[in-house]
Amino acid sequence: MPHTCIIVEDEPLARSLMETYVKKVPYLQLVQSFSDPLKALDFLRDNTVDILFSDIQMPEITGITLLKILQKKPLIILTTAYSEYAIEGYELDVLDYLLKPITFERFLKSVEKASLRLNTTVSVQQQPQAPVIQEKVIKEVIINQADATQAFIFVKDGTKLVKIRLSEIMYIEGLKDYVTIYTTQQKVVALQTLKALEAQLPETQFVRIHNSYIVALEWIESVHREKVQIGKVFLPISDTYRKAFKEFIER
Repeated sequence: MPHTCIIVEDEPLARSLMETYVKKVPYLQLVQSFSDPLKALDFLRDNTVDILFSDIQMPEITGITLLKILQKKPLIILTTAYSEYAIEGYELDVLDYLLKPITFERFLKSVEKASLRLNTTVSVQQQPQAPVIQEKVIKEVIINQADATQAFIFVKDGTKLVKIRLSEIMYIEGLKDYVTIYTTQQKVVALQTLKALEAQLPETQFVRIHNSYIVALEWIESVHREKVQIGKVFLPISDTYRKAFKEFIER
C-alpha cells in the first residue's frame, strides 16, 4: 500500500513543487495540500496520514507550533529556507529536515527514510520481541541538514540528542536492524538499518564496501585486494561493491 501524506505550505510555488515531487514517487499518495496550517490542523484531528510535509515559516501559526499542538503525529518532514530551526525541529521528533531550495534527489532520500521507518515499524510489530542487546542502544540516527557540508549527525537517546562529528566516524557495521558506529571517541549502537543510514551520509565522505560495512574515506590507511585497513582493523571488500569502491577511491 502507498504511504499517505499531506503538504502544508503557504507559498504557492513551493507547494506546487512539493506536489510534483510527491506525484513522481509511486509509493506516495497525496491526500491533500494546505496553504493554511490551521486547516491542516483541523484535518488531522479527524484523519490520519503516514507523512506530513510542513513548512516552518507560515502565517497564523508556524510549522513548529503545528507540531507542538498535534496529538497524534505522523512522520514529520520539515521544509524551510531558514537553517536555524533545524535543532528545534529535531527536538520535536522530526524525521527529517529539508533546506530550500529542495532538489528532487534530496526529497527522495527523505522519503526513502520515511518509507523504511514505516515498513520497519510494521515488520517489528509482526515479529516476536528481539533479545536485549547488552550495550547502549540508540533508537534512531538523525542527520543534520542545516549545513550543506553535513559536519555532524545527531543521535537520539530518549529525549536527548547526542552529536557525533562525521569526521570522527571511522566505519559503520550493520547487523539486521542495527548499526554500530565506530568513532575515534566511542562505539555507538543504533536501531537503524545500514541501508537507511547509507542514504543519509555524504557520498563524498563515505562508501559501502560490503553488505555489512560502510567506511569513511578519511580513515582508510591502506587498500588490499579484498580488505580495507582502518587503524588495526581489516574490513572485507565484497565482490558486489569492489568495482564501485575502486572507482570511488580513484576519482
